[in-house]
Amino acid sequence: MLDTVSKELTLFWQQIEQRSQFHAGYPYNLSCDFTYLTKFFNFLLNNAGDPYIEPDFGLHSRKFEQEVLSFFAQLYKIPENEFWGYVTAGGTEGNLYGMLLAREIYPHGILYSSQDSHYSIPKAARLFGIQHQVINSQINGEINYEHLSQAIQQNSQQPVIINLNIGTTVKGAIDDLDKVLAILNRHQIKDYYIHCDAALSGMILPFLDNAPQINFQKPIDSVAISGKFIGSPLPCGVVLTKKKWVEKVETMIEYIGSKDTTILGSRNGHTPLIIWYALKTRGYEGFAKEAKTCIQNAQYLFQQLKLREYPCMLNKFSNTVVFQKPNQVLVKKWQLATLDNFAHLIVMQNIDRQKIDTFVNELVLQEGLLPESEYLQLQPVFS
Repeated sequence: MLDTVSKELTLFWQQIEQRSQFHAGYPYNLSCDFTYLTKFFNFLLNNAGDPYIEPDFGLHSRKFEQEVLSFFAQLYKIPENEFWGYVTAGGTEGNLYGMLLAREIYPHGILYSSQDSHYSIPKAARLFGIQHQVINSQINGEINYEHLSQAIQQNSQQPVIINLNIGTTVKGAIDDLDKVLAILNRHQIKDYYIHCDAALSGMILPFLDNAPQINFQKPIDSVAISGKFIGSPLPCGVVLTKKKWVEKVETMIEYIGSKDTTILGSRNGHTPLIIWYALKTRGYEGFAKEAKTCIQNAQYLFQQLKLREYPCMLNKFSNTVVFQKPNQVLVKKWQLATLDNFAHLIVMQNIDRQKIDTFVNELVLQEGLLPESEYLQLQPVFS
């Protein structure tokens, strides 16, 4: 029996190791080493309940979770006494939480999100019964501000709930917070809630020079950040919001000796430990260096494709390079994400220039171009 188990696990390990070498289409940092933490996986760690309340249950990692949240509060410039948050199971849970708070604050509000918003946003609208209007996107994936303005004007008597994309899933586009605030001001909207889906870019933009500043110094209400750029063997993320909004959903649960303030009941206690370890060992400067390197390497990939006249696009401050969809063999080998006639490669820490050169050399061997009308949609927006 043990021999069979050993063979199965060895085969699976070999498959995962091989697939990791050609993983390029999805936003995961595969360069991390958490060997030092493996001993903790022999213990149960459950952070059920509020991260700031010591429960009756003793097997948890709240101390580490609180330190992680403190780091992100500083990164997103919200005072310690005004913020609340928790370590989530990923970006989707962070988006669900932001939408839940918005619905509780404005039960009759209308949610506006672009066509390029993550699929968890319409999912949240369905789950929480929020009226939802999809706004057109621009060619580069950014929200269409004229359409947004028209939609808000038509419903100016109802509260506004906005999902702001800080790096869209497919094209890495960043919605302009200042333009959205100007629209709200122009239509004299006083009751609004802005949720920022920072996803992958949540750990990139804050470290880049001259990048758009999306933080709580402006009137945003919540932000969801994925743990993908940090890197983790387990899916995870962080959601931040204002402490005053959490009071709208909190309930005291005697059974666990804590408040129920999160989406999930039991929460993974290992992920706060993993994020904490990453923050402590790499630090602010380490993440800043990684963010800048990924952006520079994305620009390198973009320029290599341009030199070969291969249709491509790269948004500013993004590590997501969009290009004409290659044949299925290459899509499968490099595990590329595709949409219609397009594919993208997300330049993470494990995608260095040597790997980029290998990919480009294989890509340019493919034959066939898009129709001219679709080619024009892929004209570079980065220069």
